[in-house]
Amino acid sequence: MVKQIMIDLILETIHRLSGFDYSNYNRNHIERRLNLRMSLEGFTDLTVLLNEINLNPLLLNTILNDFSIQVTTMFRDPLFFLDFRRNVIPILKLFPEIYVWHAGCSTGEEAYSMAILLKEEGLLERARIYATDISEEAISKARMGKFSLYRMKNYSKNYSAAGGEIDFSEYYSTDDKYAYFDPSITNSIYFHQHNLVVDGSINEFHVILCRNVCIYFNSSLQKHVHQLFHASLHNEGFLCLGDQESIISLESKKYFQEFDAKRKIYKKNDHFRSGS
Repeated sequence: MVKQIMIDLILETIHRLSGFDYSNYNRNHIERRLNLRMSLEGFTDLTVLLNEINLNPLLLNTILNDFSIQVTTMFRDPLFFLDFRRNVIPILKLFPEIYVWHAGCSTGEEAYSMAILLKEEGLLERARIYATDISEEAISKARMGKFSLYRMKNYSKNYSAAGGEIDFSEYYSTDDKYAYFDPSITNSIYFHQHNLVVDGSINEFHVILCRNVCIYFNSSLQKHVHQLFHASLHNEGFLCLGDQESIISLESKKYFQEFDAKRKIYKKNDHFRSGS
């Protein structure tokens, strides 16, 4: 009980000092991140952590980055991208312009993956990809379009399993440490900071991808985010969630219908208006 009160106080302090509200994030996720931070800093308990947050802006910023979800890889879950290519792309080809939103994009790997997929399908020139994250640090890294060489071997395997058509190395140049994506890929993505908790819709999209992000939210915040996505989708738009996620609440189910249950791809149900 005391521990939960201290966590509440820490979250209230973070909200007051930074403007970021994590009160509706999954409590187990928050507790794990705080425990790890205390261990790394050598703090003995949550009271010490709370005091240090009030005194040290650098620690506050570190904890904000701790809370952000930055587990990602290129062509993560390759079968999702393979089935997206097979089943969703033919529908997207019917539109003169295509707007895509990667919500909670972390450092940009999945946004770059989508850009490559659209390029191979001849759609990139008429597509606009918006990629957003709560973490300004993650967005700054994403904009650079550079990734460690040791990751590229695994990324190449994922790309091939996702239906990639050429040698993955055709899309980037290298130096002795990093791979740099070609400007034809990097220039197609617009990276911005966006907070799903408090910020509104940024456009009308044909595809919204928010994969393995909502699992870190409680049910109330998940409902809010699903409403935001419904309001942000074109009438024929698609919502793509992660393999550990689904539209399970009755409130959220009314906004979407299953398109590919196995790959967690949903289509907007326009019979309902968001917030109704």
